[in-house]
Amino acid sequence: MEAAELLVGAYDLHVHSGPDVMNRKLDDLEMAERLQKLGMKGYGIKSHYFCTAERAKLINKINPSFNAIGAVCLNNAVGALNPMAVEMAARANAKIVWMPTFDAANEQEHFKSSKPAKLPFWAKLQMQLIEQGKTQSSISIFEDGALKASVSDILDIIKEYNLVLATGHLSKQEIFALVRTAADRQLKKIVITHPNFPSINLSKEEQKELVELGAIMEYCFTTPHSNKTTWEKVYEEIRFVGPENSIISTDLGQPDGLYPDEGLQIFITNLLNNGFTKEEVKRMIVKNTAFLVES
Repeated sequence: MEAAELLVGAYDLHVHSGPDVMNRKLDDLEMAERLQKLGMKGYGIKSHYFCTAERAKLINKINPSFNAIGAVCLNNAVGALNPMAVEMAARANAKIVWMPTFDAANEQEHFKSSKPAKLPFWAKLQMQLIEQGKTQSSISIFEDGALKASVSDILDIIKEYNLVLATGHLSKQEIFALVRTAADRQLKKIVITHPNFPSINLSKEEQKELVELGAIMEYCFTTPHSNKTTWEKVYEEIRFVGPENSIISTDLGQPDGLYPDEGLQIFITNLLNNGFTKEEVKRMIVKNTAFLVES
């Protein structure tokens, strides 16, 4: 009950709801209904394939007191590092721009070297596209050792529309270069996407360095829940960078997973049971998330 009470006014800014290319645990209609019953303010709709701004608009029209957040993820399906995709997403009122995720060169290289026993959906789809000759190359934000011109253009658009820049599945080197450049350009909303994800694996010291450059760390429920890291490391990292520089989200929506609101309540309960105060939890799920998508 204590965890549910802390959800009032909260956002989960990393949810894989449907409809999408792959099957999902629930669609946006059910997601909005579930969160409103808990008094949550909204959620971020993440698709690896499509801009979700249009979906968010419809949800908010049906639920005028709710705030579903549209986003775009710069994988090959939207033209990769495509400034026009970001421009159109911004004009459709999207708030979050994710750098490449599964199409990132870093993620592709990690996947090939780690050889998981169970293929994720994106990998199965990728193999199918390869067989059909429909794939595009993996995506790096670097060209000849510097940020691509298209990335510079994307940062300009993000600043113009006051969007959230999220780092996706870029490599450490790419993340640091991107964040330094974004900070130099005075972007105010920079989120490091699940910094403890295996293909990213930022140390707590590296996370702190990024925080000092102005970034916010996003800790996702699924990362420790799926044993990609440990809960103890998550607590340690949050303490090291500070709740004031952190948000928590779920990254849920997988058909066999928990409902996102269930995962968020478990996350909150775990934090409370491991020394975090109610005020610190609310800072991460209410105040910091609202700063990102409301201000």
